Amino acid sequence: MRYLPHTSEDVAEMLQAVGAQSLDDLFSTIPKDCRFTGDLNLPPAMTEWDLTNHMAELAGRMAAWPECKVFVGAGSYSHNIPASVPYLLSRSEFSTAYTPYQPEISQGTLQAIFEYQTLASRLLGMEVANASMYDGASALAEALLMAIRIARGKKTTVAVSKLIHPMYRQVVRTYFDPTDYKIVELDYLPDGSTDLSAVEGMDDLAAVAVQSPNFFGCVENIQAVSDAAHRHKALSVIGFTEPLAYGLFKSPGSQGADIACGEGQSLGIPQSYGGPGLGMFTALQKYVRSMPGRLIGQTTDKDGERGFVLTLATREQHIRREKATSNICSNQGLCATMTTMYMASLGGTGIRKVARLNRDKAEYMKSELKKAGLEIPFERPTFNEFVVKFPEGYESTYQKLIDRQIVAGIPLECHYPELADHYLLCVTETHSKADIDALVKEVTA
Repeated sequence: MRYLPHTSEDVAEMLQAVGAQSLDDLFSTIPKDCRFTGDLNLPPAMTEWDLTNHMAELAGRMAAWPECKVFVGAGSYSHNIPASVPYLLSRSEFSTAYTPYQPEISQGTLQAIFEYQTLASRLLGMEVANASMYDGASALAEALLMAIRIARGKKTTVAVSKLIHPMYRQVVRTYFDPTDYKIVELDYLPDGSTDLSAVEGMDDLAAVAVQSPNFFGCVENIQAVSDAAHRHKALSVIGFTEPLAYGLFKSPGSQGADIACGEGQSLGIPQSYGGPGLGMFTALQKYVRSMPGRLIGQTTDKDGERGFVLTLATREQHIRREKATSNICSNQGLCATMTTMYMASLGGTGIRKVARLNRDKAEYMKSELKKAGLEIPFERPTFNEFVVKFPEGYESTYQKLIDRQIVAGIPLECHYPELADHYLLCVTETHSKADIDALVKEVTA
């Protein structure tokens, strides 16, 4: 039975090796009042085959909704993934989470990550990328801590746009709560962009962080953000949840960003009911030693052949704790490899074409909703998602659409109480014109 591979003799031998008489002795350090001593409420044991059938039956109860039309983005996006990606990823060499410490036996993994770093840097217009972070939220939090490190403790305040993904902002608060560092939230303007006016009076500023496209789907003026940050000798941190937008719009690096970081899920990673994701993290070369995580570098071996090594890993496991930049202990290697395969499969031209499809389809839906008399409250340019204000009482229509397997956006009121009846809708290349027309017809009926 593969679930319990150890025989009674194996268990007895291991207990003898550690000087324990029984399995219960292994938990002797845990106070008795913290231990569960009753019987677990479990069903009778099943054979492997019965268990497989049982799991299949449970899975069959789930509403998979193969025909469901979902017009939701907000940090997780549905995109077509080339067949080459899952095929290549199925190779067993990629399916390990083991850190490639020994370069002589890890050249394939090291090269895959090196290529990821190269493509990520090119897409975002930055000089260096690390081997990835857990997700977009942790990448943003680590970027802000990095900015404070670069300021060498002389500046301990970060200005964070209110239009950064609400969950990302919550993660930043979680990171910062045990510290003395200060977070100042920047409000937003009527056009759906960040109000930078509050930055002008700040003297203790280490970084200014915005997201573009932001949570409302609006494209921010990244150059203006960078200029405002640099006037205060602070870093410009540009976040994102939809990196595909930079296949069409100017990259953060070309607009003065010092750090560009965010979620890479939309680049070849399935949504998978919410995870896993990929934390992309890029910066200027001069800040490389303050970056969290690890970097893969290219070198030559003793025979002069091209090779790859783990070049920089500034975490507690590798260097003195006081010198560590972060305690993040792993990178999303498999997800980063998927993203590499996606970007390489499409190439620069393909990414631009897919990005334009996203933008054009979203603009078509936006124009059709306007024609139907609905309000698009924010005037800034958008990529593949935007905010719509529906008439009062839309909640009942929204629920009816869900019952009919149509998810027409997400309500914003839970994150922005002032935006009652405002919904965030998303359109990608996976939506057809017929899908869009059907939704417009349903919500305006």
